[in-house]
Amino acid sequence: MALEAIRYREGQLSILDQLLLPSQTIYIPILNTQHGYEVIKSMQVRGAPAIAIVGCLSLAVELKSLTFPSIDALVDFCRTKLEYLVSSRPTAVNIRKAADHLLAFLQSFQLGQPEGTAQAVESVKLKLIEEIEKMLENDVADNVAIGDHGAADILARTGKTRITVLTHCNTGSLATAGYGTALGVVRSLQKQNQLEHVYFNETRPYCQGSRLTAYEIVTDKLPGTLICDSASGWLMQSGKVDCVITGADRVVANGDTANKIGTYMLAVLAYHHNIPFYIAAPVTTCDLTISSGKDIVIEERDPREVTNLQGQELSPKGTVCWNPAFDITPAHLITGGIITERGVFKPSQLKAKLTA
Repeated sequence: MALEAIRYREGQLSILDQLLLPSQTIYIPILNTQHGYEVIKSMQVRGAPAIAIVGCLSLAVELKSLTFPSIDALVDFCRTKLEYLVSSRPTAVNIRKAADHLLAFLQSFQLGQPEGTAQAVESVKLKLIEEIEKMLENDVADNVAIGDHGAADILARTGKTRITVLTHCNTGSLATAGYGTALGVVRSLQKQNQLEHVYFNETRPYCQGSRLTAYEIVTDKLPGTLICDSASGWLMQSGKVDCVITGADRVVANGDTANKIGTYMLAVLAYHHNIPFYIAAPVTTCDLTISSGKDIVIEERDPREVTNLQGQELSPKGTVCWNPAFDITPAHLITGGIITERGVFKPSQLKAKLTA
């Protein structure tokens, strides 16, 4: 991987501080779940897959030096810590699903021997740490599969041999364990020498596009151009865009999708211009327990993210500001499909395909 946003070696974890990019490249050590919560909440690490991985690895690091009198005590400790981590970013579902998986994994041992000897409890703890560590390797493999499935579908759908993509926010190595989701599709097209160009929005107010996606584009020497969010419609009207691909923080049963604010706007514009609109996300981002997007909790963030830029006031004092971090794209606007590591599905097919 050209970029490594998450470093985990022999039980030690550090993350690339994405608030400082692109001007500084600094890694922050994560020593416990409090540190994990803080870097997720502050958006020093972001992207639904990366949030889940960093949160769970922060638990693994904290567990390494601890002992527990029983399996029950281990389960209770992990439940409390995982719930704390889940509360850091409520819209992204990956960390909730990871927490549920890890608790179920632990409880399978608890049912057999809730007390256990000290040796048995330590063995269960080490098995849990190994289960968490697998998340890094699995995420990269899933992302490569997403990229390859998406590239194949776009090439078949458009009938073109060279593709120009428009994307939003950051969905690459900085948002995942490596390679990326929507940007992973771009990387797969480039790998096959079938990427003509990638346009990417600056993504106000946090500027994940102009800071982070630009960082990846320049680092990997991809043919790319940064545009203002408000230029997207005019770019589509010009005929330069073959498809729009974004990531997702939650995809629900009917195919409605929560993603970075501005995604809905792109989907409406793509629909108007008859350009296929795709969502690229791992299966862990799909939450089939929620029936439609109207039930997704949308995180609202500090208005100062909009009214200030790097500590400088952009707006007069007293300006009222609304700052939702995400919006909902209705399933009918996702005309290209939802790209997962298992294949590309129409939103209406998603639930059946994932539960088959």
